[in-house]
Amino acid sequence: MRVSIGTFNLNNLFSRYNFEAEIDSVRESGVVESEVLYRFGAEDVFKIRSYKGRLVKAKDPEGTRIVAERIQRMDVHVLAVQEVEDIDTLRQFNREHLDGMYPHVVLVEGNDPRLIDVGVMSKLPIGSVTSWQRATSPDAPEELVFGRDLLEVDILNPKRSAKLFTLYNTHLKSQYVEFGTDPVLARAAANLRRARQAKAMTHIVKSRRRPDSSFIVVGDMNDAPGAEPLSAFAQDAELRMVNALDHPQETRAAKSDTPAPPGPAWTHRYKPSSAPAHYELFDHIWLSPALGSRRQGAWIDRRTKHAGDGSDHDPAWVELDL
Repeated sequence: MRVSIGTFNLNNLFSRYNFEAEIDSVRESGVVESEVLYRFGAEDVFKIRSYKGRLVKAKDPEGTRIVAERIQRMDVHVLAVQEVEDIDTLRQFNREHLDGMYPHVVLVEGNDPRLIDVGVMSKLPIGSVTSWQRATSPDAPEELVFGRDLLEVDILNPKRSAKLFTLYNTHLKSQYVEFGTDPVLARAAANLRRARQAKAMTHIVKSRRRPDSSFIVVGDMNDAPGAEPLSAFAQDAELRMVNALDHPQETRAAKSDTPAPPGPAWTHRYKPSSAPAHYELFDHIWLSPALGSRRQGAWIDRRTKHAGDGSDHDPAWVELDL
């Protein structure tokens, strides 16, 4: 049985409505950014969603369309997604833009103040679902270690008689440095947070596995597989994880750039002002030893624009012979 598993950061897949921040808080702020017409039914209760004083806007229709087209072209059995507003938004996206190609959709609200969550869409049945959003780190036990979540999902065979594998989907701390902050201190803090997340992820996966367990860890790690903050996970001698995207195939050639990308193993491009672009494999697929030898191929859907097609990340996937 051939099964394909992918990961894709959908880049702020927010709903077409602005929910969750109280309308009164917008009124009290005295700040009006634009004119918006709302129609309320007799029994409707609406809230407006904001983040740091700004209204959260829906993903633009063109970007949503392009992201959907890329997912349809990938046509994987199981897709882990990041940066989704909520379960209703993911279900609506699947229904209206993917023609319901995924009958099983899972998302648990996480910790991110910007309200971006991780989720899983699957053509195969889903068994148990566990959220690790309440996990902490021994180095900072008073804080939740995952800024979003580590979502654990059992994927079953089509007859629902047995588990095929367990999928872990996460979105680690970003490298983004907010304007007005010290860039050196901000990067150090982000690296430390990512390192704690990698350690926590390692501890959780170890506690849930058996020596012959079939599991896959995917997501937007916001760092390269060999980066020091991820070493606790990527180089753990007991887990012995296999990087499924070490030599991926590209669906098309990369857009011309100077200097050119170092190879096909990248999903994120960042260009600082007046400096060459950086190409990194931020989106990972790690296989347990039991699945490492079953890899039949790995792919990255290459963007056509430097800024990305509907997302600043390129989706990646692997095919396994199970």
